[in-house]
Amino acid sequence: MRQSILFTKTKKEVEKNEVSQNARLLLRGGYINKEMAGVYSFLPLGLRVIRKIENVIREEMKNSLGAQEIVMPALHPLSNYKKTGREKIDVLFHTKLNSGGDLVLGQSHEEIVVPLFKKFVSSYKDLPCGIFQIQTKFRNELRAKSGILRGREFLMKDLYSFHENENSLHEYYERVKEVYLRIYKRLGIGEKTYITLASGGTFSKYSHEFQTITNSGEDDIYLCKDCKIAINKEIIETTKRCPKCKKDISDLEEKKAIEVGNIFPLYTRFSKPFGLTYKDKEGKENLVVMGCYGIGISRVMGAVVEVLSDERGIVWPKNIAPFSVHLLSLNADKEAEKLYNLFLQEGIDILFDDREKRPGEKLIESDLLGIPLRIVVSGKTLEKDSVEIKKREKEEEEFVKINEVIKYVQKNI
Repeated sequence: MRQSILFTKTKKEVEKNEVSQNARLLLRGGYINKEMAGVYSFLPLGLRVIRKIENVIREEMKNSLGAQEIVMPALHPLSNYKKTGREKIDVLFHTKLNSGGDLVLGQSHEEIVVPLFKKFVSSYKDLPCGIFQIQTKFRNELRAKSGILRGREFLMKDLYSFHENENSLHEYYERVKEVYLRIYKRLGIGEKTYITLASGGTFSKYSHEFQTITNSGEDDIYLCKDCKIAINKEIIETTKRCPKCKKDISDLEEKKAIEVGNIFPLYTRFSKPFGLTYKDKEGKENLVVMGCYGIGISRVMGAVVEVLSDERGIVWPKNIAPFSVHLLSLNADKEAEKLYNLFLQEGIDILFDDREKRPGEKLIESDLLGIPLRIVVSGKTLEKDSVEIKKREKEEEEFVKINEVIKYVQKNI
């Protein structure tokens, strides 16, 4: 893609009330635009990142768990929430049909997926089954803050699993834990993300969060580095020790973290009010046992920026960067154009800065955008029949011969 046709522009500064790192850098880089508190547009570069995060998650849901993808509506009948006793949740957005009827905007989808699944399940042969979607959620947060980490409208992957019994659920639940850790590794934050024991709320005694360590995090967790698990501060007074190795709380590290996912055993909490049942081998009617598993996709994008940025800008991981290569022409347009066309022929994901701007501006903006590989073509590099290549996370540049550039890039993306 040519940067000259990109309608968005970078900014030197953003509003002073934007204090979170993810909001400041994503707004400055032209990845997102703030429409109101907690509501953002994702612009061309930001949407490319979102789609790549989605694709990583989608691959793991389908290939590792065998889950099936659907899309459910954002408009929900309030009557379904009355069946589950959740019609008075404080974050629900309420609305009405002109023809009559009370609706809410979906803050989660238990009240839709259970009646939906009920239409298709009848026997134990239909179980277990996993259904997931990637869809916009709406939550009427009292204080939307921290950029795209806490929004009133946000993108989320939610997976629901359906089982004959609790043993089947627990087996699936453990598989999801492993898959989630693999997802965060592929998204570039695996080394800083820990399974965290949390309160189960109304669903069960305990649930599990996935918390990413960062000084800008909103949550406090106690980390056991030996076991590589953590405990949320809300339940530390109950356990007062590592649940695995039994190490005392005084030996655990207190850390700030961002929640990037959570999983809950629902058991029969939602299957019971909707009468979601199946017949076992003996023909006996039983309630379906359930689990739910969420990842906030836009939230993960914000968490990556919080964790991996530096004083110059964003440092995108390879798997979710908007482009693999950022090609800069510093007054060497003819030669850069040839190289750009070669990259396109090889199918390499590239952003070409062909704009008429000062070299210093281009270099500063490139650091802000955070694309993994920066290639500079200039009079200086052409004297050596080379280009200058810099990896975004490194300080030093290196010169690579023009006829070896494609091979170098293919090896490093």
